[in-house]
Parts: sequence; C-alpha cells; structure tokens
Amino acid sequence: MGPTRTAAGWQRRVSEAPNSAASHCGSGKSCGRPSENGSPRSEGGTGDPAALRRPSPARGARSAGVPRLPGHRSAAGPGLRALAPATAEKTPLWASPRPAGCPVCCQELVAMAEGRFYLAVLALSSLGAVCVLFTIYWMWSWHGGFAWDGSTLTFNCHPVLMVAGMVVVYSAASLVYRLPQSWVGPKLPWKIAHASLHLLAFLLTVLGLVAVFRYHNSRRIANLYSLHSWLGITTVFFFACQWLLGFAVFLLPWASLWLRSLLKPVHVFFGASILALAMASVISGINEKLFFSLKNATRPYSSLPGEAVFANSTGMLVVAFGLLVLYLLQASSWKRPEVEVTTEGQPLLRERE
Repeated sequence: MGPTRTAAGWQRRVSEAPNSAASHCGSGKSCGRPSENGSPRSEGGTGDPAALRRPSPARGARSAGVPRLPGHRSAAGPGLRALAPATAEKTPLWASPRPAGCPVCCQELVAMAEGRFYLAVLALSSLGAVCVLFTIYWMWSWHGGFAWDGSTLTFNCHPVLMVAGMVVVYSAASLVYRLPQSWVGPKLPWKIAHASLHLLAFLLTVLGLVAVFRYHNSRRIANLYSLHSWLGITTVFFFACQWLLGFAVFLLPWASLWLRSLLKPVHVFFGASILALAMASVISGINEKLFFSLKNATRPYSSLPGEAVFANSTGMLVVAFGLLVLYLLQASSWKRPEVEVTTEGQPLLRERE
C-alpha cells in the first residue's frame, strides 16, 4: 500500500478517535474539522462513540505502516487519541486545515476568517503608506525636497528612509507568517519571503543612516550625541543581530530542532521589541527635527505652527500603525497552527520551528 494512502488513513484515524472533535456541518457528513462542542459523530450522524471505537480489520492492517510521532507509542495507542484534544484546543475552528469534500458551511467559515485578516492587512497597508507619504510631504513642503550632495536636502532623505524601512517594510516582513496561505504546506518559501523583506528593510535603514552621517560630516556636526541617535543606532544593531541569527538558525538547514525550539521565543520577542524601538526612534526624531527647525522660526514650536501640527500628526500615525502591527503579531487566532496537514500524502506533523 502506498505512503499516500497510509498517511490519509492515519489522518482519518485521528479524526475518528473517541476523544477527538470530528464535526458535521449539519448535513450528516463528516468534514474532519473540530466541532464547537467537541462531540464525535458517526457517518450517519448518530453520535455513537462505541461504534467509533470498534476498529475494522482493514484499518488494523493499515496501522502497521502508519508513521509514528515522537512521544506516541503507536498510531492506534492512547497517545494518538491524546493528540486530538490538543489539536482541537490549540487550532481555532476556522484555522484548522480544510479537508477535501468539506461542506460549504465550513468553507464559508474559513473564508470569513480570512476575509477579516485581509481586511486588517488592507487597513494596515493603507496606514503604512500614509505614514511614508506624510513624511515625504513634510520634507518636501517645509524643507525643500531631497538630494544626495551632503546638503540639508540630503538629511531630508533620512526620516523618509527610516519610516519606510524600520517601520513599514519591517512590519510587512513580520506579518508574513500571519498570512493564511503560510499555515499549510512547506514553510521554506515563507521563510525566504520573511528574510528577504527584512533584508530590504535593513538596506533602507542603512541608506537612511548614510544620509544623516553624510550630512553631519559635510557640516562638521557631531554624530551620535542625542538620545534619538542612541535609540536609533541601538535599534539598527539589534536588527542586524536579529537578521543574522534568523538566517543562520532558521533558514539554513544545519540547526537542529531543539536549537530552533530554544531560540524561537527569543527571536519572536526581539522581533516585536525592535519594532517598538523603531517607533520610539521615529517619534524622538520627529520631535528633535521640529525643535531644530522651529528654534529660530517666526512662530516657535510652542505656538503650534502648521509644520508642527502636521509632523505631530505624522508621528501619531506611526504610533497607531506600530500598535496595530504588534496586536496582529500577538493575536493567537492569527498565528500559524501548531499541528497541520501539509498535503494529503504527508502525515500530520507538529511544527516546532
């Protein structure tokens, strides 16, 4: 018997286990998805657990070829039945893998959840684009535009590149694993997308640093003396270490599973912390720029001229954007499920990396 049929039969045994939550969508046909009350039912909708506990001869013959998971004695033993409640508990109803032939109501439930996620992503994308456009408009309208000759116009590239790189593109890279398409199937393409977007964010950040250092050096201004500069350079340093660690441990194949499991919480924590530090750097940079540019102006900062109102509003938009991204990163309902079926021919695996 081929491996595809063996894995499919093993998956069916999990869904038919007495303690599992094989649901029906009101049509009398099992769809293999966890139900709301967790009660098992038979194919005819009788709900007889005893009938589910009686193994058929064909099913027993196939159990010898079923792959075993770590920590389970056999595919038909008590350890397998203990896996089903954990799956139903950790995987939300709408996020569990949708088997073939699932009734329309389950498909609509999944589509509704995906629709909510994509609506949130659309709102975040629009807000991030507004943050970048507002920063460009601020530098263009009140400070003369952009150049790369070491003048003040070179400095104007700094806030735009930092907002675009450290806040917007960095957030997009962090949300890659929240896409519903990344929950099922091989993880490698999503790892590459995650690392590539982070690399793009880092390159934009480095260009922003080059712009400000070039301006300071051409005007003989001291570097790295303010709190804003300390926060910014610390954020970039953590970002570089985070990317190198993620590339070496999670993207390259040499790292063992226990090492990835050990470092994954650290990687996730510093990912969110770097975004928070980037937000603090942007806010302090906007404030510092306003103090310098409005110091000798006709209307001082304290009188809230038009530039101050616009720049403060831009800073508030950046804060709102960052907080929404942090919420999506921490929301458990949009995290990649721990247990999943990648294809029909692959066994159910617990993803720990």
